[in-house]
Amino acid sequence: MPLYRIKLLNNIAKEGIELLGADYSVNADELDPDGILVRSSTVNTDEYPSLLAVARAGAGVNNITVEKATEKGICVFNTPGANANAVAELVFIMLGISARNIHLAINFCRGLAGSSDKELTKQIESQKSAFRGFELAGKTLGVLGLGKIGIRVANSGIDRQMQVIGFDPFPALENIHNLYPEVRLARSWREVVEHADILSLHMPLSDKTRNFINADILKRLPQGAILVNYARGPLIDEAAVLAALDSGRMAGYITDFPMASMLLHPKVIASPHLGASTEESEEHCACMAVQELRAYLEYGTVSHSVNFPTVESIPSDNVHTRLIMINRDVPGMIGFASQKIGGHGINISSYLNESNGAVGYNIIDLESPVPDDVVKEIAAHKDVIRTRTIVFAR
Repeated sequence: MPLYRIKLLNNIAKEGIELLGADYSVNADELDPDGILVRSSTVNTDEYPSLLAVARAGAGVNNITVEKATEKGICVFNTPGANANAVAELVFIMLGISARNIHLAINFCRGLAGSSDKELTKQIESQKSAFRGFELAGKTLGVLGLGKIGIRVANSGIDRQMQVIGFDPFPALENIHNLYPEVRLARSWREVVEHADILSLHMPLSDKTRNFINADILKRLPQGAILVNYARGPLIDEAAVLAALDSGRMAGYITDFPMASMLLHPKVIASPHLGASTEESEEHCACMAVQELRAYLEYGTVSHSVNFPTVESIPSDNVHTRLIMINRDVPGMIGFASQKIGGHGINISSYLNESNGAVGYNIIDLESPVPDDVVKEIAAHKDVIRTRTIVFAR
């Protein structure tokens, strides 16, 4: 019998699914799963009583009820960086199309179908000046959000001889260390916006960033700037962007999130949510999501979680049972758990605790079985959110 039930939402690359072995049953119709693998479908974690974890094959998790998950001790994973190259490449493909008016030029050429070669040459020579564009080199690229994707976009701007300025309110050192030294780090988003000929958005969607690009911010852009949004559609105030395009404040809007009001606007170029739609990206995301989910279900370890702290530990060969305690980050919880376990004569082989400021996550390795009543005593504490026991085969 499988040990773990996995609910599959959306199409997850087979390379990832193949990493799940005989201990897993994978079914799109599973009603009460231990884990969920998802891409873009909405996940209401309250609907699954036994759910332990959700792994999203992608970076954004706004389609998952993360706060509800945290309240119930459900770990939510994402796959930062797995699709970064695909998105960053597409940003510059679309920028190139916009800068050189390639989309208009292609439509022009197609409109000449049926012409003779002589007539074709005549039309091209007389009309090609209408599609004259500009070079990216020398322009100032502003990048808001320096995560895995933002870093690649910023570095790619330098590779194209652009002036690049970036800002992130909470930069991760592992990302910043990969930033080219030529990229200028701004002290505020205002500094980026006020200098950007091209402003590229790479921030997560949250209550604070929803409609972040509003009329006040757009007024700060240099005249004729281009806005690029390959992060999330709701980061922009739709009406404000349209007004800036119509007034000439902005020369163009390039996005992966088409909106009905913008589809026919001559200054808008939209792709149909293709940022991560490459074979390589889908494979990387699927494999990373599955690896995160397996490590959590089989060992209780946490990496790339959006709501739990990172906690990684390999059990030694003398460990019989691993007790997981998830609690609110309040003082005294380590002592409480240690005393409860020690009071029943159970030897603790190792105790690992990490916190993200809201949630405390404890991996407690024990050399002998832990009775159910001990686990129930720990789970009954008012600040314990959830407990799990993982028994290793001997």
